[in-house]
Amino acid sequence: MNGFLLVLALAALPAVGNFLGGVLAEVVNVSERALSLALHLAAGIVLAVVGLELMPEALNARPPWVPIVAFVAGGAFFIYIGHLLGHIRSILGRREDANGPLAIFSGVSLDLFSDGVMIGTGTVLNPALGLLLALGQVPADVPEGFAAIATLQRAKIRRRTRILMAASFTLPILVGATLGYFTLRNAPEVITLSVLALTGGALTSVVVEEMVSEAHEGQTSRLGPLFLTGGFAVFALISVYLGER
Repeated sequence: MNGFLLVLALAALPAVGNFLGGVLAEVVNVSERALSLALHLAAGIVLAVVGLELMPEALNARPPWVPIVAFVAGGAFFIYIGHLLGHIRSILGRREDANGPLAIFSGVSLDLFSDGVMIGTGTVLNPALGLLLALGQVPADVPEGFAAIATLQRAKIRRRTRILMAASFTLPILVGATLGYFTLRNAPEVITLSVLALTGGALTSVVVEEMVSEAHEGQTSRLGPLFLTGGFAVFALISVYLGER
């Protein structure tokens, strides 16, 4: 299969997972506890993707300090995006509406864009790595899509608008995958691996600052830590049994 078509096909997997999670939220009565558990599960999977695949791969670069710096830069990138989104919300008069449609759409889109860059970059390095990263994101994006649409429900957004927003989440991951593939396919390996590390830093920041925080805003469950570690274990199983170990 043509390399670019392969990247698009792999990126479509988590995009479909995210959409199915949103559809599930439309047909299932969503409690705050269920939303919290879904976010814990997704957070555990994303942390496993970063810890078990992205950073071990990135640290193969020479010199290894370059991707380590890039990982920290990923956190700085997250801060910049947060300030930018806050500025946009202020312009639109949403200073007090942190959970408005723009905030939700922007946050999920940023995460999916990062997923796309990660998949595109990983496929450049090794198609098997791209497949593994895509498969790992599917079980994370299902609860993420579920949580995003459930939050929109709580914000009293019309059902038609929610479904359109869920479908539009396909765009940022495909754009990210395209950018990652075409920008980095002829780049030096240290640059490609550093982009993986930067993506890992941004994803780690998203998990800690956004997903986990959101998971504790409403009613929570004592099972939250179990779902967090269970999510990590889910990707560990995928990594061990489908990866090149």
